[in-house]
Amino acid sequence: MLPNANKTILFITGAFIGHSSWNNWIAYFEEHGYTTITPAWPGKDASPDILRKRHPDAQVAAIRLRDLIEFYEDICDKQPEPPIVIGHSIGGLIAQLLAVKKKASMAVAIHSVPPRGIFTFRFSFYKAGWGPLGFFTSPKKTFFMSLKQWKYAFTNGMPEDWQEASYFSYAIPESKLVVRDTITKDASVDFSSEHAPLLFIAGENDNTIPASLNEDNYRKYSDLDSITDFKLFPGRNHFVLGQPGWEEIASYISDWIKEQERLQYNHKTLKNQYL
Repeated sequence: MLPNANKTILFITGAFIGHSSWNNWIAYFEEHGYTTITPAWPGKDASPDILRKRHPDAQVAAIRLRDLIEFYEDICDKQPEPPIVIGHSIGGLIAQLLAVKKKASMAVAIHSVPPRGIFTFRFSFYKAGWGPLGFFTSPKKTFFMSLKQWKYAFTNGMPEDWQEASYFSYAIPESKLVVRDTITKDASVDFSSEHAPLLFIAGENDNTIPASLNEDNYRKYSDLDSITDFKLFPGRNHFVLGQPGWEEIASYISDWIKEQERLQYNHKTLKNQYL
């Protein structure tokens, strides 16, 4: 670890999955010298089993994207310095927003839900997302994926017994409103603005967020003075955080963070020489 390097990582969970999905990542990065913060979404600080028993849960159903953005902004503001932010799915979208808002020292968007204005015509994207959007159903009730939906949207390609085990260990009911908000102005990113170093991680086999959608998201950024990187991993589905082989991705992210720390340290050193 370089002198004065930021050592705090804020993990941001996506939708439909409990924040315990970060447990292996927490252990990995803490072993590499980082302090980690992994707050659950408001109203979801309980085990997946308890959250499933609460379904339909009016408190969770009322969650909006704007609430989540402000929740994580507040956490960033309370840190001594902007943390490193790593988010998955909707958490990846929030990581993108925090990078532009300068609330993060650097950010990693893993299989990120795209900001407003980025679309795909891939059938899998619409099949995976139609149920969670919950059109023609009450937004006052949470949406809970069936095992069949989970297998398509999250764990496709994994052995049958692993898919079922992950469903009963991690799947939770979700707000339909927060999913719908991802196509509203609250999900807007200023792609031309200067931003903190940002890494996109995409998965070749992700039905929910196809790799091509992640790449389109990445290519939207246009500020030449900001670092924006992209990495595609073969064979990865939307359950990427817990999918066997997750260590390869964590290692790649760790190396990327260290490189950004080195660049930032060198920049500060060079700047101080001319003061």
